[in-house]
Amino acid sequence: MTRAMRGEELGPHIQAAFPQGVERWEGGSLWIRPEAVLDVARFLKETPPLAFDLLNSITAVDYVEHFEIVYHLTSTVHNHKAVLKARVYGRELPSLPSVTSVWQGADFQEREVWDLMGVAFTGHANLKRIMLWEGFPGHPLRKDYLEPPR
Repeated sequence: MTRAMRGEELGPHIQAAFPQGVERWEGGSLWIRPEAVLDVARFLKETPPLAFDLLNSITAVDYVEHFEIVYHLTSTVHNHKAVLKARVYGRELPSLPSVTSVWQGADFQEREVWDLMGVAFTGHANLKRIMLWEGFPGHPLRKDYLEPPR
């Protein structure tokens, strides 16, 4: 069975490497600053005792006052998993760095978050809609999305 690395266990490793990168940890989750996402992701993958070589999923939650981007990671080497979160504020152009350079599997998942929630991933090579057509008005999974009149 895959063992969950709790925030209390993972947080000190990341905080030692990126003192300004960690916001807090609680239970099974670790919150990091959006601008540190790419550096922390690379650290989590390339540090041998951690070796998070698999990105299971990226998703977003709209809390109206902020978006929470959630990363589920697994180490197939050590058989442990972790949940990483980043809060992105602002409704106009919320963004954070892409992790496609670390985990290629982030490509479609970041595109899906962009398409449905409107959170951009800077540095993504092909950030365009994946579920809806180009020109679709807005991002339909946002809480403030209203279907346009027909």
